[in-house]
Amino acid sequence: MTDFTSNDYLGLANDDKLREGFSEIITTGKHFAMSSSASRLLASEQASYTDLEKTIENSYKSLLNIRAEGSKRLKALLFNSGYHANTGIIQALVGRGDLILADRLVHASIIDGCRLSGARFSRFPHNDYESLERFLEKEHRENGEKGVVLIIVESVYSMDGDTADLGRIAAIKDKYKNALLYVDEAHSIGVRGPMGLGESVSQEVMDYVDVMVGTFGKALASMGAFALTSDILNRYLVNKARSLIFSTALPPIVMQWSRYIWYMALKADDLRERLENNSRILAEIIPGDLPSHIRPLITGDAYKAIALSKKLEEVGFNVLPIRTPTVPPGTERLRFSLSASIPETEIQRLKLYL
Repeated sequence: MTDFTSNDYLGLANDDKLREGFSEIITTGKHFAMSSSASRLLASEQASYTDLEKTIENSYKSLLNIRAEGSKRLKALLFNSGYHANTGIIQALVGRGDLILADRLVHASIIDGCRLSGARFSRFPHNDYESLERFLEKEHRENGEKGVVLIIVESVYSMDGDTADLGRIAAIKDKYKNALLYVDEAHSIGVRGPMGLGESVSQEVMDYVDVMVGTFGKALASMGAFALTSDILNRYLVNKARSLIFSTALPPIVMQWSRYIWYMALKADDLRERLENNSRILAEIIPGDLPSHIRPLITGDAYKAIALSKKLEEVGFNVLPIRTPTVPPGTERLRFSLSASIPETEIQRLKLYL
């Protein structure tokens, strides 16, 4: 079946040549441990983790030296997953007396991080920047600059596939000294921006982003996540992010694979172009906003979504229904998730059944 459910956006997860290349490194090089056997702060073997963090930092440095000379946000910190990153970082950054303003469509790990933090928490309508500014103005009138205001958005949204206007958000954030900007790039890393380094780079707002989170489990065909921050925030998170402190670290061999894949993804402009082309084709079949590698077909009803999913399964397409509570009632859908590995002809064949 043609799979439209995977987040393997670049098609790297099933690339035999990549696996073979990595296997050669493993068999001819030093032994890589299959378990860390401890939390990151206690693990005796640190080289695999620090090497990957430095690789990520250097990739952004090489680009930002051209695009944003003097950017301070060049420290990377690894987490076991995007869920660990969001719950741990948010809980560490804010608490009682602080305020979180999150886009209504941010995903569950962010919501859980907000709840764990104990901070006041409001969600503004999706991509409604006037509402965001009204929330900030109200907070400033009532509380001045007491406490932190943490603005949380995604660069590419996981269910609708649309993109945040990070430039506009950054301009709003910049008016308030106590505001921090947190951008989850889970569905953008590897796919968007120069060398696949994300929308924050593409939209040239890295100097305004205080925390950028990227994941390895989607376009980068591995597992885990990273946070890119300033040096001082990095050191703070090492001491305060409970999901980092109290979790056994991912195996060093996974870090080696992630580093290997990172280098491959930086050079994968041909795959990003192929994915973009697939996105344009699907946008002609399923109308909506601008082309994206994530595209919803709204049915508005769970039973309709299930029925259409089964119909497509019968003709060789794997597209799963997304229902409440994952999406709000009345927005039930099929979520088409594209990969560069899907042939154009298979996307064109969808026209016969939609």
